[in-house]
Amino acid sequence: MTTPEIAVREGLTQAHVHKLMRLLRRGGLVKSVRGRNGGYQLARPAEEINVGAALASLGDSFYSSDFCREHTGSERTCVRNSDCSIRALWIAIDHAVQRSLQSTRLSDLLRTEPEMAGWIRTQPDLFPLRTVS
Repeated sequence: MTTPEIAVREGLTQAHVHKLMRLLRRGGLVKSVRGRNGGYQLARPAEEINVGAALASLGDSFYSSDFCREHTGSERTCVRNSDCSIRALWIAIDHAVQRSLQSTRLSDLLRTEPEMAGWIRTQPDLFPLRTVS
């Protein structure tokens, strides 16, 4: 697909799609094809690419180890830097999210929403809190 086609299909600006595709290309997930029928295509089959890898190529994880240094409030360092119970919770949540994303393939996302909800219900180890209807 070309970036204008992707932009229209996903409701994004072409500039934003160009940026995303550049990041995905650098991450080795897509390749550009030149010529009359050019555009972008996956670098590997969708069954071989996990969602976690795709998202990681676009940016940081849910919780970054830099979070506490970047969000200190009005102080130089966070007042809870030495003992922060919420940090342990965010790390645990991040690990659970990453495990789920790394176990989900791009090909899994080809399902409809009801099909995906059904698939999630069959994966209790990956999605223990299955509140999807």
